[in-house]
Amino acid sequence: MHQKIHHLTQGAIIAAMYVALTYLQNFILPNSTSWAMQCRFSEALCVLAFFTSAAVPGLTIGCFLFNLSYAGALPLDIVVGTLATFLATYAMWRSRHLTFKGIPIPGLAMPALCNATLVGWELTVYIGGGFWMNALYVALGELTVLFTLGILLYHVLKKRHLDKSLFQ
Repeated sequence: MHQKIHHLTQGAIIAAMYVALTYLQNFILPNSTSWAMQCRFSEALCVLAFFTSAAVPGLTIGCFLFNLSYAGALPLDIVVGTLATFLATYAMWRSRHLTFKGIPIPGLAMPALCNATLVGWELTVYIGGGFWMNALYVALGELTVLFTLGILLYHVLKKRHLDKSLFQ
């Protein structure tokens, strides 16, 4: 019972952090969390899926809540963006042991792959411009965040042994 409560609590905290960070970014840099070339800094939290399975529902719910509550979100984004986040974080959790020089490169690419495909299609439906161009913009935004802030967060968690103290 204690383990289930701990897992549920971790997921809830991760969801709240995702929503809060996304709103904070949108407050500081208006509209930077939506449209094609989005760089949601909160996406760096996806690296938490390398340490705990609670990050999968936590980030999925966080994405859902932000997309549901943000007036600038596209209607399909509530479903499509949430699905992309679920697929990406689940793939990250499953691939957490695949590393290159200690960095989980395949897993870090999952948000770019999932969001480029699903959100790229969604943007094509709403704004046109061609699927491949939209997918490229989405992938670039995701890769930028994950391969900078994400790797930084990953290394901080590992170096300070927070991966073991927070998520075990």
